[in-house]
Amino acid sequence: MTSGGRRSRWTTFSRVVLLMVGCAIILMAANPFTPHLAEQWPTAIVGTVTGFATLGLSLLFLRWDGLRLADVGAAPRRRSLVRMALGFLVGLLLVAMQMGLVTLEGHLRWVRSSGVGVAPSLSALAAYLALACREELAFHGYPLRRMEQDFGLWGAQIFVATIFAFEHVAGGYSWRNAILGAFAGSLLFGMAALATRGLAVPIGLHAAWNFGQWILGQKAVSGLWMPVVAGGYRARFDRNEMLAYLAVVGPATVAFWWMKRRRQKTAAR
Repeated sequence: MTSGGRRSRWTTFSRVVLLMVGCAIILMAANPFTPHLAEQWPTAIVGTVTGFATLGLSLLFLRWDGLRLADVGAAPRRRSLVRMALGFLVGLLLVAMQMGLVTLEGHLRWVRSSGVGVAPSLSALAAYLALACREELAFHGYPLRRMEQDFGLWGAQIFVATIFAFEHVAGGYSWRNAILGAFAGSLLFGMAALATRGLAVPIGLHAAWNFGQWILGQKAVSGLWMPVVAGGYRARFDRNEMLAYLAVVGPATVAFWWMKRRRQKTAAR
């Protein structure tokens, strides 16, 4: 590789890091101004505001590189809403499969939460959709696509997933949940973005995953249902939940990787 080629690669790397730092600063700056509203509407508003700010920052970096939103999969397309809905359905299916695996062992039952109805559900859906838009733009738009171009698929995926995990640690995740949870999730969402050459499907996947976990009581905020684990089985439940998560996310990531490979082979003919 020529010295010019090396400069090009590390210029890309430095710009990606700069954009990610900018996205983190935007998020930190917005949080203190969160309005005091009921349910999860404050999170929905912060997600929306930071999402638009992240989009604006991405546009600046794209102009710097002489690129367009379409070049990083962030431009709306004719079937974007359909793709997002499809991703959402797949995401809900994956959550159902994960919880189904956990439930198979027994010692677990689901109880309907009292006082959680339509309004909390709508606020949760809005919040997780807004946050998914913001995170997919910040990680799997400009950063992933630019890194893939100069560092290859897995170099880009591992780098972006690592930063994704660190952001979740900063947001209060344990290292275990960040490494096994957020890191693996980023690989799935990133592979979906690369396979579909757009952000609609990963946004749907991401939003559905968080919304599905909320429905089943896996978030800090009460969902429609909550798991009741038999005494003495809590540690086993937590372990099995993570193993089931990896058992579902891993094959889904491989499926999107296979889809990407198949598309590449078709295009090469």
